[in-house]
Amino acid sequence: MAQLDKIHNAVKNALIKDGWTITSDPYRIEFEEYRLYADMAAERPIAARKGNEKIVVEVKSFIGRSTVTDFENALGQYRLYRRLLLVTEPETKLYLAVSEATYSDFFVLEATQFIIRTEEVSLFTVNLEKEVIERWINH
Repeated sequence: MAQLDKIHNAVKNALIKDGWTITSDPYRIEFEEYRLYADMAAERPIAARKGNEKIVVEVKSFIGRSTVTDFENALGQYRLYRRLLLVTEPETKLYLAVSEATYSDFFVLEATQFIIRTEEVSLFTVNLEKEVIERWINH
């Protein structure tokens, strides 16, 4: 398993404050020979119907030398996890979690927005100081 991302605990606390129950930390994705680990899984009740909403979260700090390289790596990981979850857990939605500061600096760029839209990346942002979710972006 990989080392925890720098903002892992802030994301986890923000999800809990938002009414989510953390069900796995990390979350194991198994398919054929693959054994991969996303950062966490969470669920919460759905008021309109019986059952729970389930999500898997991959947390990224974007603190490397190049934000674009960090994005390339995060996108590749996201795509791999999403494909495997479609087979193993089709009712579970995958999200990329980033800090609000990273979103404001990098994810608002036209090129990044284009990739997010065309690759249909769902994400949420976290205010790291308050440990609260600022926005959900669903694709």
